Amino acid sequence: MPLQLGLVGLPNVGKSTLFNALTQAGAAVANYPFTTIDPNIGVVPVPDERLEKIAALVQPEKTVPTTLRVVDIAGLVKGASQGEGLGNQFLSHIREVDAIAMVVRCFEAEDVPHVTPYLDPIEDIETIELELILSDLEILNRHLERVRTRAKSRPRDFAGELKALESLAQALSQGTPIRALELDEAQQAALRSLNLLTAKPRLYVANVSEDQLPEGGELAQKVKEKAATEGAEAIALCAALEAELASWEKEEARAYLAEVGLEAPGLERFIWAGYRLLDYITFFTTTGGREVRAWTLRRGQTALEAAAKIHTDMAKGFIRAEVIHYTDLLAAGSFANAREKGLLRLEGKDYIVQDGDVIHIRFHN
Repeated sequence: MPLQLGLVGLPNVGKSTLFNALTQAGAAVANYPFTTIDPNIGVVPVPDERLEKIAALVQPEKTVPTTLRVVDIAGLVKGASQGEGLGNQFLSHIREVDAIAMVVRCFEAEDVPHVTPYLDPIEDIETIELELILSDLEILNRHLERVRTRAKSRPRDFAGELKALESLAQALSQGTPIRALELDEAQQAALRSLNLLTAKPRLYVANVSEDQLPEGGELAQKVKEKAATEGAEAIALCAALEAELASWEKEEARAYLAEVGLEAPGLERFIWAGYRLLDYITFFTTTGGREVRAWTLRRGQTALEAAAKIHTDMAKGFIRAEVIHYTDLLAAGSFANAREKGLLRLEGKDYIVQDGDVIHIRFHN
């Protein structure tokens, strides 16, 4: 399963524009609320220069990047948890994602009305956060009632779970998102099946105008400061510009971005911010001259877990992993040279995979 990010935000903040720029999927975009009626889902290839360099060395028939799955739902408005607007109807579509990307409007545009009479990104963040908290509280309270019912006949069996759930419900009632809490083991266990939105890591996306690049301006800075207080990730980008550049030749787009002071497209920065947020890494595989492929793992996962990512049969029949870091492979110039120089290592199933490893799994059927 690829990394999954859910896009949330108020109407007319640029969510669908960002979604289209990422996926080039052609989701409807207009300057009025609730253009996105049904949730949009897209799969985005993750750009990675390391993969390109390995492919240039190996010259495979096929090069396969790892992917990002993006889910865009209708804009949320104040009162969404009580049925206002449309966004709350689709929150269930992002309960399975790994992290929430909150798109915040930081640009002025007379032809794009905002849902409030003034532009205040921090107030907008608080509005969305409250709706997510209220939605989570509704889910948690329903679950709590079911557990209380089961506990009537076996109170001792459910005492710990009830205590954990009640403490979490109290925190939400006080306006505290789950991710801001230091959870004990009982609370973590109680949450495992609920997929609460406020428990998910948060990425803030300050959507700015092109003339505010590269830093994003005063409003974007407020969003970054807000993110810093939470230990969250934040980036500033211009979704409208990114959507336009998505149709340009790659070199032309990068040259234009350099003119406005950006080293990489906002879309790449968006994707890699998601990777940092979730502490993901990338490893690579080569299949003779046929294929070079990138794969995603959580930092700290093992060679056995990498094998399972590729195919369950590889994990079941795992013998050992042949490993070389991509920088060593490039320096050697070929797998044959790397093998002669002793740069290829044999590792067991408990080896902790490192970002940039090139791995060949040896296994028996």
